[in-house]
Amino acid sequence: MSDLLTYMARSLVNNPDEVVVKKSERGNTVVFELSVSPDDMGKIIGKNGRRAQAIRSIMKAKYLKSGKRVVVDIID
Repeated sequence: MSDLLTYMARSLVNNPDEVVVKKSERGNTVVFELSVSPDDMGKIIGKNGRRAQAIRSIMKAKYLKSGKRVVVDIID
């Protein structure tokens, strides 16, 4: 499922080679850590955080059937 997050992030940024997604599972929670170039941080977060929220909503919808909780952290 990290492929979906990687695809979305690479589509939004100017430096797609610097997109890194790490996945870890903690019990019933799946944690994705999304790292992009500092120059592209604004493009991922979007105006008032709307793009970041949309990315989180899509990932939550993807994991809805499995009954797992999803957290997407956008880190520097």
